[in-house]
Parts: sequence; structure tokens; C-alpha cells
Amino acid sequence: MGVGYLRDRVHGALASLNCDGRRGIALLSACLLLLLLTLPGDSARRALRYDRTGLAAGEYWRLLSAHLVHLDVRHALLNSLGLALMWALFARDYSPRQWLAIVLASIAAIDVGLWFGDSTVLWYVGSSGALHGVMAAGTVAHLRAGERDGWILAALLVAKLAYEQWAGALPLSGSDPVVVDAHLYGVLGGALMAACLKRSPLPL
Repeated sequence: MGVGYLRDRVHGALASLNCDGRRGIALLSACLLLLLLTLPGDSARRALRYDRTGLAAGEYWRLLSAHLVHLDVRHALLNSLGLALMWALFARDYSPRQWLAIVLASIAAIDVGLWFGDSTVLWYVGSSGALHGVMAAGTVAHLRAGERDGWILAALLVAKLAYEQWAGALPLSGSDPVVVDAHLYGVLGGALMAACLKRSPLPL
């Protein structure tokens, strides 16, 4: 078994997970960003989180930064794993610019939903809402392409949202506080933007 064979096998495995070349570097950079923003601790989290008082005072950067900062390293790791899973499933379904539009639409939907629909939520951090928007957009792409897994993904996503709205966060979420409405708003934003975009899948 030669070095070339092993290299080709590794490259093939990375490509199957959409982690080859620039895509792999982009994924690694995104995960590192989520983790690095956690290291400064509570002071950075308070300065960057979605905070109703801060937003009312004009601190509008929180509308974006809240989705990059996390409660702790464990929270950031879980969201990084979620990002890697979404990447493996959907990275090639849209162009990079389209993905940027989807993520921003998901974030905007969460911010608007929390501000106008959840006035009792005084602060919020984490990427899980935006990741739900990514999953919704990827599911829309698979449904449009007639891929069978699109219906499975749609059923799982709807079932998860329904459970969260009825019973709260899934048991696997642990003891960390979870704003489940952020997941719903993220899905609405991601799905709406995906419906407005022409699918431009990248070559396999």
C-alpha cells in the first residue's frame, strides 16, 4: 500500500465530507473562530451577546456577534460539531455567496423574532439557531432536487421543532439554557431565503 494510495483515500474521504481544499480550510477557520471567541470568558460574552438593554442603547453589533459567541467551550464545541455535520451534508448545495445570504437571513430572522416575539428573552448567545437555518436551506435544496433524503430531513426538522415548541429543549441539550424559539426563527429565515435563491450546486 503506497503513499499515493493513502493520499488518494484521505482526499476522497475529505471530499465526500465537503472538507477538501478551500472548503476544508473554510470549515476549520469557522470552527476555530467559534472556539477562540469563547476563550476571553464572561467579559467578552457580555460584550458580544444579544442583549435587549444593550441593543436599546444602540449596540447593534450584538445582532451579529451574538451568533458567534457561546456560553463556554463545551457549547462552542457542540455548535462546531453541528457546523461540521451541516457542512458534510449540504456544503455543495449552494454557492458561497448564497450560503452567506442564507446565514445572514437566518440570523436576521432570529434577531427580529427575539426582539418582537420574545420580549422576555433578555440575552442570547450561540450558533444553533443559524445552524437550524442552514439545515432548513439544505433540506429545501434536496427537496428541489428530488433527493429522497430531503423528505427524511424535512420530517426530522419539523418533528424537532414541534417537540421543542411543545416540551422545550431536547433532553440531550444538557443543563445549558436553550432558547428554542431561536431554532424556529432560524429555520424560517433559512427556508425563506433558500426558496428565493436559484440552486447553484458546486461540482462533486
